[in-house]
Amino acid sequence: MKKRERVIAAIQGKETDYVPTGFSLHFPAGEEHGERGILSHLKFFEETDTDIIKIMNENLIPDAGVIKTPHDWNQISVYSMDDTFMLKQMDLVKRILDQADGDAFSLGTLHGICASAIHPNESRNGYEKTRELICTHLRENPAPVVEAFKRITDVLCQLAAKYHELGLDGIYYAALGGERHYFTDEEFAEYIEPFDKQILKASKDAGGINFLHMCKDNLNMDRYASYNGLADVVNWGVYETDFSLEQGRKLFPGTTVMGGLKNRSGVMVEGTIEELKAEAKKIIRDYGKTAFILGADCTLPTEIPYERIKAITDAAREV
Repeated sequence: MKKRERVIAAIQGKETDYVPTGFSLHFPAGEEHGERGILSHLKFFEETDTDIIKIMNENLIPDAGVIKTPHDWNQISVYSMDDTFMLKQMDLVKRILDQADGDAFSLGTLHGICASAIHPNESRNGYEKTRELICTHLRENPAPVVEAFKRITDVLCQLAAKYHELGLDGIYYAALGGERHYFTDEEFAEYIEPFDKQILKASKDAGGINFLHMCKDNLNMDRYASYNGLADVVNWGVYETDFSLEQGRKLFPGTTVMGGLKNRSGVMVEGTIEELKAEAKKIIRDYGKTAFILGADCTLPTEIPYERIKAITDAAREV
């Protein structure tokens, strides 16, 4: 089997010659954009030899000015694929695909509605304060915030379709908002879920394959149960949120699971190469080889040596 064929078979629940692997990491500052960003991706793909190549997206929705009140969300623009940050991401994708392993299954990172609503204010207020501010403003006066969400969602739908047009197999949708300590279940259902689903549907309608990553810790995983029909693969912080692979299999019946390894602790960062390979094999044997992609809970730390990821890929091919 070729890499792409193997991943698609895993997504379809068919037998594969071995469990495919998929990992990614944030590249160091200064090596994530432009020509250096292209070279960073290609080096990572070549040296790790994973079945999935995932193109990162550090071309974020730009700063929107000071946001202190709900009314200030009116400053969020109407965006299009002609905006500079989108043009830069499209150029990155095209140039990487032109040079990357054509046999691999390819994904483009798409930051979901919650993350994308954070980005226009994050550089001013920081991550935590911005998260709290969004919650506060939605509770004080939701209308302008929701209208801003609609504008952001529109361009994210365009991005999902454009990714497929450029030749990517699918999207890696980074979903935030499921954490219990920010939104209530009711707020999530009203303000986050409809926009997440709109973007995931736009990707599916364009012919894309959706990897749903439920990011962060302390998640109420039940919030995502109804996403199952729009997700082809699900991935979450098994250890961060205390929700096992088996629980995920039950919550998302018929959907392929990706994960198994902690991304910032445990054997991934602390064990020897032999311990890492042994753990990878154990995960595969325990979970089974059907509808499974071996990966990490989330994006790996910048400092992870590439040979450690290559060791996991090698181990998967030995089971």
